[in-house]
This record gives sequence, C-alpha cells and structure tokens, in this order.
Amino acid sequence: MGKITGFLEIDRQDRKYGPAADRVRNYNEFVIPLGDEGTKNQAARCMNCGIPYCHNGCPVNNQIPDWNDLVYNNAWEEASRNLHSTNNFPEFTGRVCPAPCEASCTLNIDDNPVTIKTIECAIVDKAWENGWLKPIIAPEKTGKKVAIVGGGPAGLAAAQQLARAGHEVHLFEKNAKVGGLMRYGIPDFKMEKHLIDRRVTQMEGEGVTFHYGAHIGVTQDAKQLVDSFDAVLLTGGSEKPRDLPIPGREMDGVHFAMEFLPQQNRRNSKEAPLDNRPILATGKHVVVVGGGDTGSDCIGTSIRQGALSVTQIEIMPKPPEKENKALTWPNWPMKMRTSSSHQEGAERDFAVATMSLAGADGKVTTLKCARAGSDFKPVPGTEFDLKADLVLLAMGFVHPVHEGMLQTLGVKIDPRGNVDANVHNYKTTIDKVFSAGDMRRGQSLVVWAIREGRQAARAVDEFLMGESVLPR
Repeated sequence: MGKITGFLEIDRQDRKYGPAADRVRNYNEFVIPLGDEGTKNQAARCMNCGIPYCHNGCPVNNQIPDWNDLVYNNAWEEASRNLHSTNNFPEFTGRVCPAPCEASCTLNIDDNPVTIKTIECAIVDKAWENGWLKPIIAPEKTGKKVAIVGGGPAGLAAAQQLARAGHEVHLFEKNAKVGGLMRYGIPDFKMEKHLIDRRVTQMEGEGVTFHYGAHIGVTQDAKQLVDSFDAVLLTGGSEKPRDLPIPGREMDGVHFAMEFLPQQNRRNSKEAPLDNRPILATGKHVVVVGGGDTGSDCIGTSIRQGALSVTQIEIMPKPPEKENKALTWPNWPMKMRTSSSHQEGAERDFAVATMSLAGADGKVTTLKCARAGSDFKPVPGTEFDLKADLVLLAMGFVHPVHEGMLQTLGVKIDPRGNVDANVHNYKTTIDKVFSAGDMRRGQSLVVWAIREGRQAARAVDEFLMGESVLPR
C-alpha cells in the first residue's frame, strides 16, 4: 500500500475528454491522459483492501492493488510486467472496457472508486513508449500445430498464449485485418486501430501466422482444416444480430448497426469497402434502436457524418440515476449511463416500443412508436412518430452464425444458440475442437473474451501436452 492515507487525502480525478465541438470533426481518440504525476496520485488512493473486491469485478483477474502500488512507487516497468501477467491487451481494455472493477472498488461505496481503468491504460501506454513490450519467443518448439478461427480478442489472446507455449499457431480471419468487433465495430474515436496493428506485429515476432480473407466454412473447407491441425479453437464471435420484425422492415434506410459501423471504420483505414452501397447519416434524421454501447457508437459515428438529428430509443424503462449501493455493491449496477457520444448531441427516450416503419417510394421516413408498458408491449393511446431517414438496429446479437463452419463441423449448439463447451476444458462435442469467447458464451465484453481466450489456450495446451504452465 503505497500511501496509507491516500484515499483520505486525494480526491478522485479521471481522464477528461476534448471539447465536443472539436472532437466531432474527426475520428481520433479524444481522451486526455492524466500524466505521470496525476496517475501516481490516483494510484495512491488504492486502499489495498484485505478483500480486494476489484478482483471479483475483473474477469481477467488483474492484480489491481499490486500494480497500483508499483505505479505509486514509480516502478512502471514492473507494473507493466504484473499487468501483462493477467491481461494480454490492456491497451484495449484500458480504452473500451466498462470497468466492472471500479464498480466493485470499496471506494465506490460513496461513488469515488480508484480510477483503475485509467491507471491500467497509463501503464501499458508507457510500456509501449519505452519499448518494454518485445516479442516473447518460446525457447523450445513443441512440434504441435494449432488453428484458431477468428481474430477477435479471444482468438488473439489464445494465439499469443499458445505461441509462447511453443506451439505452431495459425490464426484464420475472414476479414482483411484482425481485431473482430474491436476493429470493425468499435469506432476509431474510442480506440484507434494502430493499437491492434502493433500487437499483430508483436505476435508475428512470436511466431503466430495470420491468414486473412480465410472464411472457414465458406471459402475454405472446415473439416479439412480440422484434419490438418492437432487442435482447433473456434473464436468466431457472436455475429447474428437481433432483428426488428415489424411492418416496413424491408424499406431502404433500415440497417443493422454492424452494417453501418464497419463501413466507416474501413473508410478511416483506407480499406476497400465490402459493399458499394454506402450507408451514411449525412443530412439525415437518424433513429438508433437499442440503448447499449453499440447504439452509443452509432450515435457518435452519425454525428461525425453530419446527421441532422440523432435519437436513441430503448424499450426498457429509464434506469435510476444512482444505484442503491446497499443492494448492488460490489456487483455491476443497473443505472443511467451517459457516454461521450450521448454528450455530443443525441436525444434519448426510454420505454419506447417500435410498431412499424413508414415511408415513400420504398424509403423510410417515419418510425411509428408507442410507450411500452411493463410487459414491453405498446400501450394503446400513447402512439407517436419519429422522423427517420436512417434507422439503425443496435439491439445486440442472439448467437454466432450457424451457417457455414458450425453446421459443417456439426458441433453441438446449446439452448441459447451458442457453441456448447464448458469453462473447464472449452471442448466442443467434436474431437480436438475447442471454442471460446462470444461464440461460446454469447455476446459479451472485450475483457471476457480475453479471459476465455487465455483459459482456452491453457486447455488446448493441456490437451496437446498433458500438462500446461500457462496461467488459467
């Protein structure tokens, strides 16, 4: 515990945002770091609790009090080693994780948790700046070949762990670049993509071979892949979006969020578009259906494209501004959350049921809504219309895509539509085939994907070698 009275003497201070009027003019990150001294002061607030509930909140089991103490004592390189012992990509989680660790912090009892996410990001950014993150090359090779299908955070974490264990690792990605939703879903203003690229370079130095444009089960035979490797890990994500089956759904101007967001990310990276029909919010009244993070990303992107107005609607009732700590802490609370994109000019409405879409000449112009009751059904007499030239459906994902690889391999699907595999050995019902990440657990957070990728890597290593020194 670096400073015993730190939490009493130092107020919480977190990173600030650049002005909204400036940041909406581009797609650059706009979070302003605290600097070394500010980060050190925030690390001093950690109480080094006898029971560190932040550990309960963190899916990757980060040793948070330990690296807080190291930062306070200016031992930044050791803090980086500690941080990377549990998390392969803290620059990702330090930017886009919602920080359940902070919700679990003892100081959150009075709404002043340690700025754990900010400190984490500062540690890894300093590590990159100082050249501390070199490829870690296995001293001996095992002669075993592992295929990983899917280049999202689960697949990347597993690939890095297995390469460091000495296996020959091949990662197959259907897109032109790896990253999954981090690359093609999360906008650049939340996480710039060069952060992924430098990790790819590190992993290539560690021996991972990346195969791009390899859509297993579509452009490449899935069974042949399994036959060619000693083990196969499926980390293809949860990509089947939840649809909105209402009259008028077929109209032009109604799109899934993951049809809209990847187009802009590809434009930013000068990557060739997959579809010649651009989806743009420029000069349009945009309605985002769905109140989660993906909906928020649609808001920020629409505003940057020059939308006339952006409205986000959610079928759930408006959550409370503040949670009841006696009931929720140290668990993740349901409460009103306002993102940086919301602050840039969007309207939000809750308890809204979507009824139908109307328009002219096959193009949407109006979303017909009503207030939603406690059963989420429209309440008669509460109908209203929203102007809508572009409707973006951001209601989450139901399960992985079954057509193609999963159906070809014949892996068992659980009642929720995900690949059936447990968290002990991550094995599917097919011999030597494993699964992890959103494909196994359903749509979730980047930090959960990294955890599952690491744990699945250990399971694969044990399967191949009979034992493993990889951490679980």
